[in-house]
Amino acid sequence: MTRVQFNNPFMLGFDNLERMIEQLAKAGSEGFPPYNIEQLTENRLRISLAVAGYDEKDLDVSVEDNQLIIRGRQSPDAEQHQYLYRGIAGRNFQRTFMLAHGMRVSGATMDKGLLHIDLVKPEPTANVTKIQINASQNKEIELKTKDEHD
Repeated sequence: MTRVQFNNPFMLGFDNLERMIEQLAKAGSEGFPPYNIEQLTENRLRISLAVAGYDEKDLDVSVEDNQLIIRGRQSPDAEQHQYLYRGIAGRNFQRTFMLAHGMRVSGATMDKGLLHIDLVKPEPTANVTKIQINASQNKEIELKTKDEHD
């Protein structure tokens, strides 16, 4: 795998990008709970997590510093059951997704053991800013000096 060099002089303001990539690599190694990401429309996405055995009160969805964080906590009453075989996982988890600047969560719903989180991507806009070039202060000093001698 080729590593991107973030100390390139043409990449200004990308200091946090390397840290974000490291966080993603760490978060991507966790396999529970399984999830899907669907493109609903050009500007809408849906993340669906398989959360069988969890109730709405056991789940927490939040956005912190452009990170979508989904946490699941096993309710204490689930521990009271005596299982002969337990194939449905019921452990605590945290699943993190990095969101691009401007992406927002439009809602979350539970349906048939799936937690659906809907996201809206921002409309792409061309951002062109004209920068005015001002005379340097040194040139102004030279002009003042010439005016004083005349």
